[in-house]
Amino acid sequence: MTDPTELMTIGELAARSGLAASALRYYEELGLIRSERTPGGRRRYPRATLRRVAFVRAAQAVGLSLEEAGAAMGRLPEDRAPTAAQWNSVARTWTRRIDERIDELERLKRRLTSCIGCGCLSLRKCAIYNPDDAAAGRGAGARYLLGDEPPIPERRVPRRHPTPHDDDLPHRPAS
Repeated sequence: MTDPTELMTIGELAARSGLAASALRYYEELGLIRSERTPGGRRRYPRATLRRVAFVRAAQAVGLSLEEAGAAMGRLPEDRAPTAAQWNSVARTWTRRIDERIDELERLKRRLTSCIGCGCLSLRKCAIYNPDDAAAGRGAGARYLLGDEPPIPERRVPRRHPTPHDDDLPHRPAS
């Protein structure tokens, strides 16, 4: 058991970490952080939990999910700061993820700056246009903005109604 003077209440951890107590309870439910319980059932967190919460928030800022942050933290010690080698191993993974995210954002930027805004004057090139929810089969989210190529819309030729002048036959007199 940890020295009780080194433990923080959930309120103290919330104030220090900038997260709501409900978020901390959720992190604990996911196994990202752990607490000890008092005889009365109140949570108490080791001070090293601040580092773990900061790690999770940094992981999210990079674009990692909570699950990915948990997997990365599983490679690091729970009760002390990681060694340089341990941190470098995690950092290499994050560097790849940051580069992927930068590429994603650059693609999105190119698509948005070529867009003239919706009310759209260019449905053939619009990255948002999605008639009949055709992109739904490709997954969740704004698929065309995320990089999926929209189908090329069919070119529709307006149908003309025949007029008497279009008829090759002589007009019949009305009976």
